[in-house]
Amino acid sequence: MKTIIIIVIILIVIIAYAGMYNSLVKYRNRAREFSSQIDVQLKRRTDLIPNLVETVKGYATHEKETLSNVVNLRNNVTNADTLQDKVQADSALSGALRQVFALAENYPDLKANQEFSQLMEELSNTENKVSYARQAYNSQVQAYDTAIQTFPRNIIASIHSFKEMDFLQIPDADKEAPKVKF
Repeated sequence: MKTIIIIVIILIVIIAYAGMYNSLVKYRNRAREFSSQIDVQLKRRTDLIPNLVETVKGYATHEKETLSNVVNLRNNVTNADTLQDKVQADSALSGALRQVFALAENYPDLKANQEFSQLMEELSNTENKVSYARQAYNSQVQAYDTAIQTFPRNIIASIHSFKEMDFLQIPDADKEAPKVKF
C-alpha cells in the first residue's frame, strides 16, 4: 500500500511539473507569436508607403523633403534588428506619415483622389492592427513574466532558463502630441 501511495505522489508531482513547464512554454510562444504579428503588420505598413508616396508626389511636387523623410523612416523600420528598434523606428514613421496626411488638407485634389483615400484607409487600418498587436504582445509578456516569477513555476523557470521578456516601450519623445507644420 505504501508503494502505491508513493507511486501516486510521484506521478502527481511529474504531471504537475509537466503541466507547469508546458504552460510556461505556451506563454512564451504566445508572446513570440504576438511579436511576429507586430512584424507582419509593420511589414504591411511599409509595403503600403511607397504607393502612398508615389500618389502624393503627383500632387505635391514641392513637398519632396517630407516625402523623402517618409521613405527614409520606412527604410529604418525595415532595417531595424530588434522588435524594440522596429517599434521606435515605426513611431518616428508615424509622425512623418501624419505630415503626409496633413498634405491632403493643402491639396484638395489629392484629398479627393480615390487611390490616396484608399491608401490612407489601409494605413489607418494597419495602424489599428499594429496598436492591437502591441497591446496583445505586452499583455502576453505580462502573463509570461508573471508565470515565471510566481511559485512554484519560478523554480521550473529557473531550472529550464526561462528569461523575462521586455515590454514594448514607446520613446518619451513620441508620447508628445505631434507638431505638423509646412
